[in-house]
Amino acid sequence: MTALPKGYREVRRVDLMRNRKEAILVNLLALVIAGVAIALGFVLCPPFLEVKIGIPTIFGMVFMVIGIVVYMILHEIIHGVFMKAFSGLKPHYGFTGLYAYAGSDALFNRKQYLIIAFAPVVILGIILAVLIAAFYETAFWSLYLIQVVNLSGAAGDFYVGYLIARYGNDVLVCDTGTDMAVYSILQ
Repeated sequence: MTALPKGYREVRRVDLMRNRKEAILVNLLALVIAGVAIALGFVLCPPFLEVKIGIPTIFGMVFMVIGIVVYMILHEIIHGVFMKAFSGLKPHYGFTGLYAYAGSDALFNRKQYLIIAFAPVVILGIILAVLIAAFYETAFWSLYLIQVVNLSGAAGDFYVGYLIARYGNDVLVCDTGTDMAVYSILQ
């Protein structure tokens, strides 16, 4: 659905590109999530005190950087797959310089949008957790730092999910990728 049904009005807009206060809030949330996750990583697998620079270390760093880039692409593709599944419309993708995004001109109901918002962090989080467990001895920190990016990079998704979850079941959401409008029935 792309046309707003009769009786609906905009009740909230989230635009992290223009609303500096919300952008700062989301970025602070991302930093807190990353800090907590990294601290947990030190508990799960304390790093070795001796730093060895060599081919395996360099390979691990390159693997981690490539993994983060691939993760970011997959994260947005997953948003887009769910947007298309719920609306039938082809999503659009982009990068603002600060954020990668998937967007759609469709309207999504509350349940659909919550699935769209949380699907990437859940799906990729489970895959990364399995990989971290499987390669604990050889690649814990390379994989775990990708998981940290997964969790902290989803701060915007957590934020909008929290906002949408506070509304009733009548809400409709249009997420163009760079901003999001929430609509509700006039009271």
